[in-house]
Amino acid sequence: MEGREQVENVNGGGSVVNRPSQKFPLTFWDMAAASGVVLSFGVGLLCVYLTMPASDYSFLKLPRSLQDLQILRDHLENYTSDYTIQVLVGYCMVYIFMQTFMIPGTVFMSLLAGALFGIFKGVALVVFTATAGASSCFFLSKLIGRPLVFSLWPDKLTFFQTQVAKRKTSLLNYMLFLRVTPTLPNTFINVASPIVDVPYHIFFLATFIGIVPAAYVTVRAGIALSDLQSIGDLYDFNSIATLFLIGVVSVTPTLMNKNKS
Repeated sequence: MEGREQVENVNGGGSVVNRPSQKFPLTFWDMAAASGVVLSFGVGLLCVYLTMPASDYSFLKLPRSLQDLQILRDHLENYTSDYTIQVLVGYCMVYIFMQTFMIPGTVFMSLLAGALFGIFKGVALVVFTATAGASSCFFLSKLIGRPLVFSLWPDKLTFFQTQVAKRKTSLLNYMLFLRVTPTLPNTFINVASPIVDVPYHIFFLATFIGIVPAAYVTVRAGIALSDLQSIGDLYDFNSIATLFLIGVVSVTPTLMNKNKS
């Protein structure tokens, strides 16, 4: 195939991923689709803003530090009880937008969920928005993500494709393992999964179930937000060991099946 380099599964028999010869060969319609998604989120946030009371909203910005997050928490607490729907809708749209377009900082949004809504509502909210955002990223990547993945993570993509091809019969367990443990970045998994032919129902289930442990750890920390000194305090040795243990349990059926065969 002229102008393209093919990356094939080591096992053979899998799909062939074509590497574009340019970094970002996006067409007009590709850009229009991505712009339409951005516009829809913008309109939604504008509607939320217009239904809120007149006030100074200069504090509204994506938090980039714990100090930013504490300021945002302190202000939003005043609105959460009286304008619960608006705060919830605004929170969901921002979180999903960040996940869709791979904007860093969703860990701060998860902390904010715990600070504003408590542990049970917070975990439910984070799991819902993270799954929705990952799904949105999945479908957007299916449309226009191929050149981005090849540009940013060519080696990871080859590795991921090989592993997916090896585990076709137990792919859910493998995807759960990836979601629970930091083996591959979640952002990469969201973007690369449609390119290496991970079925959406597997992607959805692994995301919905697999992010629960990390969501619980983060939301619980958000309840005591004032006590956090750094993001590194979120994941102590016990938390990381627990996540890896859950990840190992999730792939145990796969390992047992290999031993039987």
